[in-house]
Amino acid sequence: MVWFKFVLCLVIILFAGTKAVRYGDAIGEKTGLGRIWIGLLLLAAVTSMPELVTGVSSVALVGSPDLAVGTLFGSCAINLAILALLDILHRRTPILSDASSEHMMSAGWGILLIAVAAGGIFAGQRFSGLGLGWMGPPSIVIFIVYLVALWQIFRFERSHQPSSPQAISTQYEGISARTVYLRFTLAAMAVIGAGIWLSFIGDEIAQVTGWERSFVGSLFLAISSSAPELVVSIAALRLGAIDMAIADILGSNMFNIAIVAPVDIAYRQGPVLSLASNSHLVTAATVVAMSLVVIAGIKFRAKRKTFAVVSWYAVGLIALYILGTYALFTWSGGL
Repeated sequence: MVWFKFVLCLVIILFAGTKAVRYGDAIGEKTGLGRIWIGLLLLAAVTSMPELVTGVSSVALVGSPDLAVGTLFGSCAINLAILALLDILHRRTPILSDASSEHMMSAGWGILLIAVAAGGIFAGQRFSGLGLGWMGPPSIVIFIVYLVALWQIFRFERSHQPSSPQAISTQYEGISARTVYLRFTLAAMAVIGAGIWLSFIGDEIAQVTGWERSFVGSLFLAISSSAPELVVSIAALRLGAIDMAIADILGSNMFNIAIVAPVDIAYRQGPVLSLASNSHLVTAATVVAMSLVVIAGIKFRAKRKTFAVVSWYAVGLIALYILGTYALFTWSGGL
């Protein structure tokens, strides 16, 4: 029964998240925002909504820091693995070779954010006295770094003209702005409800299987909460909006780590990172390694795919994700 509820919740998040992204895209069209910013900000915030709700509800309602941190870190790893799938679906050339070099900045900020979060886990309670109330210093630093990252990326975007201007879509001109905002709100509410339910299901899975919550959060909850990113990125790829798809993935990773701040506020028993299991450091290291592979793929633009249908960095991303998941499973006592 628990697995049926898990799949049902996954379907709800997938459907509602897709609708939220569709109407979020319509909002972007009506406000005149570019595709990269739609991906980096609006789509990233929308598709990361399950992570936000699951993370907060995991500590506020279930009382499990490991479930929350595992979901956030694990979602980052899965998001980067989605890039490998996009590369396979992009049959003509390596997908990162057709992407803007500006994405390296987003990937770099993502590395810094998760490194700060990992440092908070490693430090434990050593610097808890420097925080604000029960909120730990790493969470405060993460929030500040995230805001600085957005500002720096915004300034960089404004100072560099895109190499190929994107066509202005009018596919939503038949829908009024009021209708778009209403439908977006309804879809977002559905995602929030499913996200709260998902935190209880994840805790139930941990009890039924006997696996530690760090593993359950990093795998099962992360997979379900990353479903919107998967759907949105594939849809963007089919539209030929490669930059929007990649911006959504990397922007979601930045947003996921920034969620540590509200999660820390919701957990009043102490700094959430200092109370999380050290096993999450495995996932953090995996995300950093995968992000470096993405940066290398953008920097060294291959003209053709290494293995017929897949590029070398896609193979590397998949291999790193599998190794990281196995290492986490072993560390968490799954074997």
